[in-house]
Order: sequence, then C-alpha cells, then structure tokens
Amino acid sequence: MMDSDSVSRADAHDLLVELVETPSVSGEETDCAERLAAFLEANGRDVRMDDVGNVRAPGNGILLTSHIDTVPGEVPVELEDGILHGRGSVDAKGPLAAMAVAAVKTGASFVGVVGEETNSRGAHHLVSDMDDPEFVVNGEPSGWDALTLGYRGYVTGTYSVRVESVHTSRPEPNAIQYATEWVTAVESAFDSESDAAETSTATSVTVKPVEFDGGLTADGFATEATVEIQFRIPSGMTAEEIQSVAEAELDAGTVSWNTPIPPTLSSPRTELGRAFRVAIREEGGDPSLLRKTGTSDANIYADAWDCPVVTYGPGDSSLDHTPEEHIELAEFDRSISVLTDVCENLEVDA
Repeated sequence: MMDSDSVSRADAHDLLVELVETPSVSGEETDCAERLAAFLEANGRDVRMDDVGNVRAPGNGILLTSHIDTVPGEVPVELEDGILHGRGSVDAKGPLAAMAVAAVKTGASFVGVVGEETNSRGAHHLVSDMDDPEFVVNGEPSGWDALTLGYRGYVTGTYSVRVESVHTSRPEPNAIQYATEWVTAVESAFDSESDAAETSTATSVTVKPVEFDGGLTADGFATEATVEIQFRIPSGMTAEEIQSVAEAELDAGTVSWNTPIPPTLSSPRTELGRAFRVAIREEGGDPSLLRKTGTSDANIYADAWDCPVVTYGPGDSSLDHTPEEHIELAEFDRSISVLTDVCENLEVDA
C-alpha cells in the first residue's frame, strides 16, 4: 500500500484542472492521456499506453477506471469560489482524476480508457487484454455520496426500405412514409408495454431515432429511406426481445442490427457495495443507490468479468454534455476520501 498522504489536496486539484484544460474529444485523447500518465509516473507508478491509447497503471486486485474522452463542445475553463467549469469536469475528468489520486494513495490498479463517448473501444480492448480483477469501480458522476448499481443496455440498428415510385397523388405509401410509420409503431409498442407495467425510465425501453435519410433514387424509379435507431435495454430484458418487437412492426423494409451491450445491475450486498456505504457514512454522507437510464463502460466490464462492478464518482450527472458543466472541488475532495477508504478496506491480493 502506498502512503495515503503521498498526494496533497493541492496536487489533486492541479491534476483535475490540468486534465480539464486539455481537450480530449473522443478520438483525440492523446495529449490528455499523456498528462495523466505523467502524473502517475511522477508519483511512482509504472505506466504504459496500450495499443488503443488507454493509460494503464497495474496494481492490486481493485481496478479503478474512468474515461479520458469527452463529447465535443467548448466550455471555458474557469476556477472560481471552489467551482471548476469546463468540458469534462463532470463527465468524466472529475471521476478520472479522483481515481488516479486514490490509486496512487492505495496501490489500486488504474486505467484511463478512451472512446467511451463513442464506441467504448478502450473498454472493449481492456476486457480482451486483462485478467479478471477482484473488484471494479467504474468512474462516472454519481455524486460523492451515491453509488450507481445499474445501467440500461444498448442496441442499435439500421432500418432500410426501398419502394418503386408512383405519382405523389397516389395513396400508396412511399419509402419515407414506411420509415416514419415503422418508427411510430415501434415507439407505440414499447410505450404500451411501459404503461401496462407502470415502469420508470430506468426500467423501460427507450426508442430513439438518431439519423434519417430518404428520397428519390438517382434514377428516379424508386424512393428509399434509412433510419438509424437506438434502443436502451432495461435490466431483465434482452436485445433479442427488443429486436423481436421492432421487427414485428415491419410492413416493409428490413432492420440490420449491431452488436448489443447488455444491461447491468449489481447487488448492493456485495463486499464492494458495503465498502462504499461504510466509506460514504464515514465522510458524513447518507449513501444513495442509483440506477441510471443510460449505458456506460460498466456494462462491458460486468458482462466480461466475473466480479463485482459498481460505478462511482463526483459530480452532478445532470450537467453531463451541457454548456453549464462544472464540479465543486469540495465534492471532488470527498470522493477521493471515499475511494481511498474503499480501496484500503477491501481485502485483495497484492
């Protein structure tokens, strides 16, 4: 175990500010990754950048991991009255910096992954290239006194349809109509299921078309349309069940599906869950247990590794991806204390 006082509060704040000041939109994480690696090396950790750009500092059986990349959008970096504004301050450089500091203090393993905001290429590479840890703490904003146990899964598809052209005065639907009618029918099918079960957003299916293209073909003899569509999968449901419902609403066209990410829901009664509840109480908090409506790298880790996986980190997740993104340094400090306590109190192999 490292010296728990090996990184001062000022050092931790400097790291956070430096990471937030360094742009790292998905696919352009290298500069920020190098700054993160330099901090770990300066504090005595062996560090390497792997084939996809993850920053890896091996340690004991506890894995602390968060993502380096951010969504696009410039938020001016400003530190005033203990509040740091800037893109990524919440999602997820606050959790990332807190975990790097806690890893230095405790000897826990640490990985800063790339690509979480797009295709999770960093997490996918990590699970293919690393033995199962004993415990995994994924870094995303939950608030310093809350623990995220569950995320919905995720599956995407492309609906495609082509219809021979007829005069626009005719009643027969064209490809654009077929596409819009299919999306509406699928939304209604899942809305009906949600209403019947009186489910919350976290336990229901969300249908979200994200891209639409359609019109006459180049030769003018047909209309065609494509829809890129996303589905969030609640715990207890599979991608195959969602695909079956969606395909049952087809009157024309086909859907090609991409590889799904399954939902995850961790028990609060694991040794890891208990360690967080104790640590949060010791810091004066009343721990909350959360289920998120989105999807994160925790889904990938829970599916690949046979060990407890939870998500934790400072910050208000309602600020994710917004122009108002900011984090309170006091909350950041308390999250480091919680993470340090958790890592020091879990029994793991060296």
